[in-house]
Amino acid sequence: MDTMRDRFAPVVSRLLDEDPRVAVVLAEIGLVGFEEARLRHPDRVINVGIREQLLVGAGAGLALTGLRPVVHTFASFLVERPFEQVKLDLGHQDVGAVLVSASASFDWPSGGYTHMSPGDIALLDTLDGWTVHVPGHPDEAETLLRHAVAAGDDKVYVRLSVQSNAEAHAVDGARFHTIREGRAGVVVAVGPMLDAVLAATEGLDVTVLYGTTVRPFDSAALRRATEAAGTDVVLVEPYLAGTSTSAANDALADLPHRVLGLGVGRRELRRYGQIEEHVAAHGLDAGSLRERIGGFLGATATRVSA
Repeated sequence: MDTMRDRFAPVVSRLLDEDPRVAVVLAEIGLVGFEEARLRHPDRVINVGIREQLLVGAGAGLALTGLRPVVHTFASFLVERPFEQVKLDLGHQDVGAVLVSASASFDWPSGGYTHMSPGDIALLDTLDGWTVHVPGHPDEAETLLRHAVAAGDDKVYVRLSVQSNAEAHAVDGARFHTIREGRAGVVVAVGPMLDAVLAATEGLDVTVLYGTTVRPFDSAALRRATEAAGTDVVLVEPYLAGTSTSAANDALADLPHRVLGLGVGRRELRRYGQIEEHVAAHGLDAGSLRERIGGFLGATATRVSA
């Protein structure tokens, strides 16, 4: 199966053909995928070289002219390194762009910590007005990329990963979706975490919500789920643990509730290994998740067989 990033260049190349407002800004990374599109649209496929601050600044400049820029590189180079430009050139100037990242939290372990960005969404949370999509399958990535580009002049972040669920779900770029219903807690699985969460909660009497658009946070869906399942909530996110804990707390502020945030830990793993080793080390494999979710929800979460 192809990856989310494999879909990126073909989808955006088609959008370049379909919409004269669309432009692509790259910093060497991903340039090969746009070679043909660059021949067709030399004025709208721009490579700035290895200059990530310029990458975002150029995207903002294009937005000021009325274009819809799609800006792409690895997450650590797209959000962390040029954060001042994200804050000022896009935010302060109140212009929109579609930032599309690759490499996610630890998709390329051999690249080292410079190519890892578990804190990208937490960092964007310090800014106002961002929509954040975290697809869990290449088909969902294609849908959400199209949503992002079509979102007027909004500021949108699309987080692509090589980690993927086995099957795609119908996503709409807005809401959480109910995958499983129960009575003893709510587990929100974000993007590529869904398969592990479903395996971890097999036989548990919990509601599982699936989130691929995490900002704005779907407070209404969470509140609806708690009406039947109670107000014990577990968030399982493929980035920094606890990133959405405050959003869940705000959604349930008028109700007694508990929230457990699971995700990538803050401790740096210096022996980079393989993706699967990082997943296990951060407790995001199905076995670890079952232990942590079950321990939080307690005995009442165990389903009683009919």
